[in-house]
Amino acid sequence: MTLIKSISGIRGTIGGPAGDTLNPLDIVKFTAAYATFIKKCTEKPSGKIVVGRDARISGEMVRNVVCGTLIGMGFDVIDIGLATTPTTELAVTMAGADGGIIITASHNPRQWNALKLLNNQGEFLTKDDGNEVLAIAEKEDFCFADVDHLGSYTHDESFDQRHIDDVLALKLVDREAIQKAGFRVCVDAINSVGGVILPKLLKSLGVEYTVLNGEPTGDFAHNPEPLEKNLAGIMQEMKSGKYDLGIVVDPDVDRLAFICEDGRMFGEEYTLVSVADYVLSHTPGNTVSNLSSTRALSDVTLKHGGQYAAAAVGEVNVTTKMKEVGAVIGGEGNGGVIYPESHYGRDALVGIALFLSSLAQKGCKVSELRAQMPEYAIAKNRIDLTPETDVDAILLKVKERFADQRVNDIDGVKIDFPDKWVHLRKSNTEPIIRVYSEAPTMEQADELAKTIMKMVYEMQG
Repeated sequence: MTLIKSISGIRGTIGGPAGDTLNPLDIVKFTAAYATFIKKCTEKPSGKIVVGRDARISGEMVRNVVCGTLIGMGFDVIDIGLATTPTTELAVTMAGADGGIIITASHNPRQWNALKLLNNQGEFLTKDDGNEVLAIAEKEDFCFADVDHLGSYTHDESFDQRHIDDVLALKLVDREAIQKAGFRVCVDAINSVGGVILPKLLKSLGVEYTVLNGEPTGDFAHNPEPLEKNLAGIMQEMKSGKYDLGIVVDPDVDRLAFICEDGRMFGEEYTLVSVADYVLSHTPGNTVSNLSSTRALSDVTLKHGGQYAAAAVGEVNVTTKMKEVGAVIGGEGNGGVIYPESHYGRDALVGIALFLSSLAQKGCKVSELRAQMPEYAIAKNRIDLTPETDVDAILLKVKERFADQRVNDIDGVKIDFPDKWVHLRKSNTEPIIRVYSEAPTMEQADELAKTIMKMVYEMQG
């Protein structure tokens, strides 16, 4: 079964039987449920919903079904065309809409697509709201509009430029310094919307650029997740010595990875850390990331006199915690930068502009900037279990075993040792426990993971 329903939306592979894959029948049902929820919870509705999509092959088909369903539910659709996730989020508030639907499967392969759901603030639905949408879809508790109350359709592609203008207006984006630096940049846009908007952003910043995989065909040139193992092409190109920086995004441009001038990865965990270091040097304050992200953010935050807080994994959990502690910047270790001065969503455009500002002001190479950051290594493993395994009972035993250490159980179990940590989370879709561990070296991180994994297997019997 490849149809996954969660509080953040619906995701699956294209084609196949209804209820088992992502197909028009399920798209209609879920979109209608979302529209019903929006009608119920919006105090002063505008009657408008924004729809944006990445460049996936199935995107046009899904877009047509979504827009038609929303119109049938009585909503006026603002279709912003090929657009990044953060562009769609900003478009909701810019257009004064009641919500938005982003058609993207993020970093998943080409056969996948998904609907991500936004509230009237352009932010992902909370857990409670998401569960209500799921309940409405399950009961099919919705009613379509009659012929005199159908919605309308508007196509508006102005939001890319409005997004760029929003980024350029940020106080900490030093456009003058970036232009003077004369940066030469290589971009891997993975055949999606990054190839549309990033050249416009870089041109506005006065950056010379080359784009790899820039045609937004949705036929990805390589695995679209921006990890080192998938980036041989741009890493080899960077070794030519022609560029100061490599930039990699995922298909919907909310994740961001950098490559040093010598072709080495900057490290996806360090995207947020380096940008936060720059922001905190100008606007001291608090930071937030999820439990599976590097401790380096906490180190940098403390260095600047702020406080660090951890959130459960998931963007909505991070943004909720950021609002709670008044964080000036936050995000996730997968290359997601959330800068409230712009909006509460992961935004690669904001991350790029702030990173280039930092690099220009410091006047150093990317590898030299990376060397200034605290050094840690994260190992990512998994424990395969049987469907009958009581995962919650195992996690409770692990928590009790390490009661003498700092333990956080808001999302699985995270054990903080003085010089390292390990985080165990159960999967919601398969019988596994994800094990993330961090230490000063990869060998130490792997050793910690193996020790914990052996313990869990023994507990399973």
